[in-house]
Amino acid sequence: MVLSLLGWLCVLLAFAGAAYAVLSAWFVRRFGARQANAITRFAPVTVLKPLHGGEPALEANLETFFVQDYPAPFQIVFGVQDPNDAAIAAVEALRRRYPKIDAVLVCDATRYGSNPKISNLVNMERAIAHDVLVLSDSDIAVEPDYLRKVATALSPETVGAVTCIYTGWGAGSTVSRLSAMGVSYHFLPNVITGLGLHMASPCFGSTIALDRLLLGELGGFVAFASRLADDHALGKAVRDKGYTVAIPPFAVRHAATETAMREWFSHELRWMRTIRTVDPGGHAGSIVTHAFPLALLGLMLTEAAPLALVAVGATLLARAMLKWHIDKVFLFPAGSYWLLPLRDVVSFGVFLTSLFGRSVVWQNERLKVRSDGALSKAKR
Repeated sequence: MVLSLLGWLCVLLAFAGAAYAVLSAWFVRRFGARQANAITRFAPVTVLKPLHGGEPALEANLETFFVQDYPAPFQIVFGVQDPNDAAIAAVEALRRRYPKIDAVLVCDATRYGSNPKISNLVNMERAIAHDVLVLSDSDIAVEPDYLRKVATALSPETVGAVTCIYTGWGAGSTVSRLSAMGVSYHFLPNVITGLGLHMASPCFGSTIALDRLLLGELGGFVAFASRLADDHALGKAVRDKGYTVAIPPFAVRHAATETAMREWFSHELRWMRTIRTVDPGGHAGSIVTHAFPLALLGLMLTEAAPLALVAVGATLLARAMLKWHIDKVFLFPAGSYWLLPLRDVVSFGVFLTSLFGRSVVWQNERLKVRSDGALSKAKR
């Protein structure tokens, strides 16, 4: 009796998930149809790129920042914490290829907290030349008009920061394609739907643009040196100052570089536990987004009841439709339709695992996430 009731609950949630996928597809289309404002005066910009390791496609990702069509001066500051970091070779190759671009490399091992990326950014601050800052993670690739669009979105007086949503693209292997599909077909529609329903206030490491003076008022990067979700915390601090965080109507691309299943699972578990930390209600409610695995569970627990079989078909169709809309709006398909059911099952496994434990692995360090979102060394 209990298993049967659980099965019918899964079927009910699966139908709700199919409806959610249809709603998400509508919000995706509406997001892509938004029009950006226009400005005529562009301020000089410093782009900050904290690096760690020679990840696949790193040089190609970084090169997209060297070829920006931007009408004002811009500088790129790269940061590493190890003089033997493999990322240095990619930076030096690009500096030789684009000698006219103001590109600076900072190497400093000083640590300011348990978040390694923020420590890197603190060390990079001394090299900043301009007052408008654009932070972007190393695995992000952009189009040539990226800085124009970001600067335009930052121009209104009510805007304190700009962040960008992102799609996924696989850097080669099947594992990387599956990882990219998680970004494009789970993370991305959930964010856009949350924005459409006014239930999300995101800020992503893919892009955080803000004025240097405002960053100083927030305490500088060092104020976020022990936060797991440093991007979320920075966005919240901007909003707490009375400003908005603008999200322009385009997406940058996140390069999924995982080549091994263990690395992929560890990375996604860190993401999911981050979401659980900063938005526990949203994390719990996201169970409805796992429509297809829920339908499969319902099918098994109800002993293949006809309605459960309909739920399986409905969820597959709804998820495929959502993928079609995302690919049409953002123009970068992350993977094939036949991989989508497998990707959905893995996402459900990551979700279930994230419900237990508070440790994450980041840059080969095991860290514990406290209830307030702060990081500390995890005991082995």
